[in-house]
Amino acid sequence: MQKSSAGARSRPADAHSAGVASDEAIALVRSNSLPTLVARELERMIVAGDLPAGAKLNETDIALRLGVSRGPVREAFRALEESGLVRLEKNRGVFVRQITFAEADEIYELRAVLDEHAGRRAAQRATAADVRALLVLVDRMEAAAARGNADAYHEVNLEFHDRLVDLAGNAKLLALYRRLVNELNLYRRAALDAAGTLPASVSEHRAIVERIAAGQAAAAGRLLHEHVMGSRDRARDLAAREPADRPALRAAAGAARATGRKSR
Repeated sequence: MQKSSAGARSRPADAHSAGVASDEAIALVRSNSLPTLVARELERMIVAGDLPAGAKLNETDIALRLGVSRGPVREAFRALEESGLVRLEKNRGVFVRQITFAEADEIYELRAVLDEHAGRRAAQRATAADVRALLVLVDRMEAAAARGNADAYHEVNLEFHDRLVDLAGNAKLLALYRRLVNELNLYRRAALDAAGTLPASVSEHRAIVERIAAGQAAAAGRLLHEHVMGSRDRARDLAAREPADRPALRAAAGAARATGRKSR
């Protein structure tokens, strides 16, 4: 009898939990259009590598997979094209974008400039609460690095930089930054996965937050610029180590490094 009574007592709690989850799901749908939700899920799948670069996205297959009609999927495709994640080719279909090495190299340079500006602005504008929020993210990155969990690290790393650029208080800057990050995701992920990279990256992020907390705008901007350019250098090294059947990519990487040496 006691066992039966305990089981009976657990059911209302389970029902309550299910009700809370259901309420949260309903709130999510109410606050976002269906195409927006579809676009977010497709973005997550692309960033996670479930939909690899170059993959063709079939409207009907995606609709069936997500349990929606084709209309929201079509609208989501257009939104993802604007954000730089897919390309729409007339009479051919929709494809996950592939970024060439040359494009990635240019984007890194542009991102370094934007991040430097955002770092300066963040150091001028950040409150104590903002700094604490950034430190929480750095702690989460450190924990992920200690576990060797590149997936978790990558996710928090994206959140850290997005939060930091948001602190600059410039909506146009944030929108441009997010598009560039979308285009760089595969390259940046590969660079972060390189052996020994995560602990060093954690140290760089912590130093950046320390400068922001101290209100040292120029120093914060400089560290962010160096941080992004370090990612670019790792991407170049990875490209240079491509298999022998990728000579054009290796040559481009070598030329980029030579150009970098001349500019110093």
